[in-house]
Amino acid sequence: MEAQRAFGFLFICVSIAVGSASIISEIAYLNGAALYFYAAIWVGSFGLVFGAATPIFRKVAPAIRGRMKASTKWSTGSKALNGVCWAGPFVAIAAFPALYQYLILLGIGLGNLSTYSLIRRYSGNDNLEQLIVGSVSLACLPVALAMDTSIFATNPDIAVMLSRILIAVSYAAGGAYALIEVKRRRQSSQTGVEGLE
Repeated sequence: MEAQRAFGFLFICVSIAVGSASIISEIAYLNGAALYFYAAIWVGSFGLVFGAATPIFRKVAPAIRGRMKASTKWSTGSKALNGVCWAGPFVAIAAFPALYQYLILLGIGLGNLSTYSLIRRYSGNDNLEQLIVGSVSLACLPVALAMDTSIFATNPDIAVMLSRILIAVSYAAGGAYALIEVKRRRQSSQTGVEGLE
């Protein structure tokens, strides 16, 4: 339960950082900001969100590290597969820069799905929040493509911003599920204890 709460909180923070950086970047683009300014926006957004959440992260960090350490028990082949799912689409951006918004969604989708499957296989844990992030990311691919080729074909900057927001939505969905599920399970356990009394 602690690991689920920790990752739920982590996913929500990622969602807020990505969403806010995407919107601010679009505003900067519309105002003709210099290229280096975008890096400052993204680093600043993540820094502010995770900096503000530092007190909570100190409490949940052991649970996050515990889940990550479980991957050390995976076979070499499983580790390689997981690495390819996560890194492959991101590496492909160098060869296909025009497709980077789709490749990012693909990498997040495949990476989270492979991690979910391997954790379930080796540890028996059913981390549905990770499954949700991966599934929503992959489901957003055709949505992003439709926006880029039709609705916002004449405004590619808006299409890119919305594809980034879809990433934020993916992490928000997984994070919200995790936190709601933890709350539900705690209420159920408390109800059970009160019933025994």
